This record gives sequence, C-alpha cells and structure tokens, in this order.
Amino acid sequence: MTQENSGGSNISTMADVWTKMASTFVQSATAANRAAVSAMLPPLSTQNGSEPDAVPASIPSVEYSRLDWEFERSVDDSAEISVGDSVTFEKTLTDEDVRAFAQVSGDTNRLHLDEEFAAKSRFGERIVHGTLVSGLISAALARLPGLTIYLSQDLEFRGPVGIGDRVSARVEIVEDLGNDQYRLETRIHDETADATVVDGEAVVLIDDLPEE
Repeated sequence: MTQENSGGSNISTMADVWTKMASTFVQSATAANRAAVSAMLPPLSTQNGSEPDAVPASIPSVEYSRLDWEFERSVDDSAEISVGDSVTFEKTLTDEDVRAFAQVSGDTNRLHLDEEFAAKSRFGERIVHGTLVSGLISAALARLPGLTIYLSQDLEFRGPVGIGDRVSARVEIVEDLGNDQYRLETRIHDETADATVVDGEAVVLIDDLPEE
C-alpha cells in the first residue's frame, strides 16, 4: 500500500486524519509487543528446518531468522554498549503475519482482515494492526547484545501501514540510566511508503546472556 487509498485521498489529508485519530501515547506496551512478536514466529516445525526460509540466527539472543529479514547493529558486545549505539530490524508485513496476529491477539477488527469492509473505511484498504507494527521494535531490541528486558514503551502512531509493506524498526540508545538500564529512541519507518509511522521511547534492562 502507498499512502493513497482507493478513493484517491491525498497523502496529507490522510496523515492529518491519522494523527488526530491516533496521536495518543501507548504506555507500557510490553505485553502487546510480545503478542506481536509471537505472531511473527513460525510454528515449531519451522524451527526444525521444515521450511527453507527459516535459518539459524546469527546472534545468540534470538532462536532463528528468515532469509527476508534484515538487521544491522553498531555494537556486538554488551559490555561496550553506550549512548549512540543502535539496531535496525527490517521485514515485510504480510497477509500471513496480519492473520496470525489477529488469531494470537484476538484483535479481529475487520479493518485488518476484510477487504470489502476496509475498502469503505477512510483508508480505502486493509491496514496492519498498529500493535503488530510496533512489535518490530521488540524484534530490534532482541538483537541488542546481551539479554534485553523491556521495562516501558511510549508510542505515537503517525500513519497506517499497508499489507505487504516493507517496514524497518530502529532503536538507538540515548541515555545510560545506570544499573544496566538504558533509554532508547524507537522509530518505525514504512520503507514502501517512505514515511515514519511510529515514534516513541523505550526503557530496557540489558542482562548478560544466561550460561548454556
């Protein structure tokens, strides 16, 4: 989806409407983000290699990855984490993701699932659940070195994401709070529409990885 809907509404109008409709901050979204990440995970069978696009993870804090997922990080050792370090995680949000998230979370809003219904909405087509989109922040945090534990998350939803859009989540450490706690700037960009769709801040605790 681009920011244009089937009725030809212009981008700025949609952005204004969305901002007015969804400009409130979401506090402490840990549980919702866990549901979002769960929706991104394949069944256990894929972890046993039954699907060719499920591959071993390149870092120990996550179980596996997929060939179309991308991530970059500026630091590889949790002992060296400092202000300015960042992680970016990117994936395409598919129809499969949306339907899986609806089942996991119970959010079966027809705006996300029913083409005909959504076509009559202000967006003109189906859009991805906002919490599923924000779940990519959790995916990025999981790729920080060490074991990242969510403490809090504030979010501002700035625009919709369409089914099939390529989306990236970037987290950057902006303050060392002491005791292995950090405040991060969290931002999600819709690469397909070239628009920032979620803005916010998180606080995390980074533990050492458990010994295996």
